[in-house]
Amino acid sequence: MRRVVAIILGMMLAAALMVFCGCGGGETAQPDDHNGQNLVFSDPELQFQLTRVLGDTAYGGADIGECLSTAWRIEEGDVNSWYEEWYATAERVRGIAEESLAGGHTVSAREAYLRAGTYYAMAEFYLHGDPSDPRIRESSAQSRDCFAAAADLFDPPIEAVRIPYEDTALPGYFYRVDDSNVPRPTIIIQTGFDGTQEELYCGGAVAAVRRGYNCLTFEGPGQGEVVREQGLPFRYDWEKVITPVVDYALSRPEVDPDRLALFGISMGGYLAPRGAAYELRLAALIADGGVFEPWYPIASVLAQYYDPSGGTPEGLIASIREDPDAFDQAIQEAMQESIQLDWFMGNGMFTFKVDSPSAFMLAYSQYSMEGAAQDIACPTLVIDSDHDTGMKGEPQRLYDALTCPKDFILFTAEEGAGLHCQMGAMLLAHQRIFDWLDETLSTP
Repeated sequence: MRRVVAIILGMMLAAALMVFCGCGGGETAQPDDHNGQNLVFSDPELQFQLTRVLGDTAYGGADIGECLSTAWRIEEGDVNSWYEEWYATAERVRGIAEESLAGGHTVSAREAYLRAGTYYAMAEFYLHGDPSDPRIRESSAQSRDCFAAAADLFDPPIEAVRIPYEDTALPGYFYRVDDSNVPRPTIIIQTGFDGTQEELYCGGAVAAVRRGYNCLTFEGPGQGEVVREQGLPFRYDWEKVITPVVDYALSRPEVDPDRLALFGISMGGYLAPRGAAYELRLAALIADGGVFEPWYPIASVLAQYYDPSGGTPEGLIASIREDPDAFDQAIQEAMQESIQLDWFMGNGMFTFKVDSPSAFMLAYSQYSMEGAAQDIACPTLVIDSDHDTGMKGEPQRLYDALTCPKDFILFTAEEGAGLHCQMGAMLLAHQRIFDWLDETLSTP
């Protein structure tokens, strides 16, 4: 009976779970939407990740033919095949970059390094179920190296920076509009549950610079290089991260201190608002998608199938505390039936530095804007997407809790932007986001 429940749970999660990314997680194929589901894969999780990388083509972070040829080589449902084929493409494209650079073809080298970095990151994506897998650090390091090589070839170069944080430093990149050192409006962009700051090149940094904004990206505990190389796990009190990042941004002469904005993507839609609640030096905040409690939608699904306490998110957490072993057994069986659930729990344990699904969920349940959302003072844009089932209700919960000047944008499948964080529709998303920011920062 327990295995039957686990199978049902896995199926339900494959249909309902969207995890927080900077963007991660797939979503259900909808017969009436036009976001390209089932383009290559029948599994909605794999198809979402393919759509995610295809979206990078808008800013040169990937190429359509390279993505599709790689996807067609992948054996459906085989995450090792996923790694092997993306890694092979990354190696081939990196070879193009190195050959172009040796021949003095700077633009060609830069473009190929950007694409290779994206493909190395895609290769590494599903490996986190075994934190000791050496391919994790190797592939992610290759991705970072390729982006760093590309960054040096821009004019002006994208500057690698280190942001003082507690007894260490966080990695970042500073994107300048030009070399004038004239103070300009600046946006800090951060990722979420599974993204990297290199991905933010396409996720908003280019869009910002094109519109006259400087941009600072960074990774905090639980993210990218910080969790892989420094071993620092996520923390719910993200204000302890945002304040040092703002300190660093305001130390730079290129930054206009009166026009500093913060943009959080995916689970960053919780992290950035959490930081903004304690940081009064921000002139604007963007949460895409907005999140009040990131664990809540996931617990709502889990509670339907494992919760002796009454079928609510709060009841699920109570039941985990009472009998964590029973929860772990049910979830581990369900993970065998769902790529999406297996990845989500594996990535959660990897980035939170815990060794069981129950420990992850108990840690995750601390993440909340309760008692903090009303302290956000700057104008705030909350964003939702109509097929983002895993964030269902969260943007509205955050929006309703705000007492600051606020706006709400809903992206739809009809316009090709209904997926989580508008994956595959970056140009439309950035048009609306930065138009809002232009108007907000120009208002006296």
